[in-house]
Amino acid sequence: MSNDSLSLDMAACRLRQQRLIQILQASDLERAIIVGAENVHYLTGYRLPSDFFVGAVCLDADGWCGLVSANEVPQQAAVDDAVAYPAQWIATLRQEQMETLSKSLIDLLDKRPTVIRMGVESSRFGPFLAEAVGVSDFRQTTDIEPQLWQLRRKKDSDELLMIRRAIACSEAMYVRAREVIAPGITELDVYSQLRAAAIEVAGERLTACGNDYQCNSPGGAPRPRPVESGELYVLDLGPGYRGYYADNCRTFAVDGKPSDQQLKAWELIVSVLEMVERTVQPGVRCADLFQEAKTILDQYRVDSFCHHLGHGIGLFPHEAPHLNPNWDDVFQEGEVFTAEPGLYGPELKAGIRLEQNYLVTNNGIERLTSFPLDL
Repeated sequence: MSNDSLSLDMAACRLRQQRLIQILQASDLERAIIVGAENVHYLTGYRLPSDFFVGAVCLDADGWCGLVSANEVPQQAAVDDAVAYPAQWIATLRQEQMETLSKSLIDLLDKRPTVIRMGVESSRFGPFLAEAVGVSDFRQTTDIEPQLWQLRRKKDSDELLMIRRAIACSEAMYVRAREVIAPGITELDVYSQLRAAAIEVAGERLTACGNDYQCNSPGGAPRPRPVESGELYVLDLGPGYRGYYADNCRTFAVDGKPSDQQLKAWELIVSVLEMVERTVQPGVRCADLFQEAKTILDQYRVDSFCHHLGHGIGLFPHEAPHLNPNWDDVFQEGEVFTAEPGLYGPELKAGIRLEQNYLVTNNGIERLTSFPLDL
């Protein structure tokens, strides 16, 4: 179990607020109203104590920051004022939390100047919040959600500590996987043992645990199915530590004896990861990297690589940069991303996928994952 718990740094949260204030000022906006749990955490260091709670941040262009928290005011948060609303009544979760939160937001803003021009997360800004902040026409608001996504691309040092802890959780899971995977064990048993290994490192419950725990399959939720000799086991693990995600994949031969065909595919996949490590630096286009990877993997069989090459990670499992031709992202210094090339087909016993996590530096990348890639 980990000996120390990590939290976001309050000074770093204030710097992140200043970056958002610069966006407000450049857009001639007077206030931002933020309710997305990940953005509340990012800006203030306050993490909602339950996934079933909601919270809100009000950030004014003059630098003032207020928080509406669930049940009680937190002991530590990068804010100038805070109020709490009752998210529960004698332990019962309330379903009308947003309405109640909005009433507390009125109290929080009671002593603040009245403003007209506001930035909001349009996907989450509803009528209760609009009434609380005096918005009679949604055209009075400006959607700043895309700018928040862009701000979150560059990871600060306190965020990197959280991501590194999440990656440490995933690597403990792979150590346990090497120990327990053998013919006859069920996918559900593997899942439960890997989750336990991650919790030992986290020292607390996980934010998430990843999606793919199926054997003889490209991915999916664990089943009560025993694994068999000759099969490949794709484990795409995404443990989350205090809201920050890791995401890396390994593939294991259940009996430890991969076939020649599987080894041929494995070599091509590894060569793509080597290409990524040679190529990526600030300014490289993600779509170009995807195409180069596809050209390499098509040597195995055209269209046997059938998904994205990777994506950013942080407070959401899939963030920018998108290693995907449907976006036109460019790598930036400070981003953390995954690269996850794979090849699939019945002769491979479903497929092989390998994934590494990287930090973009000023002249290249740093690999953050260290568990071996061997089948």
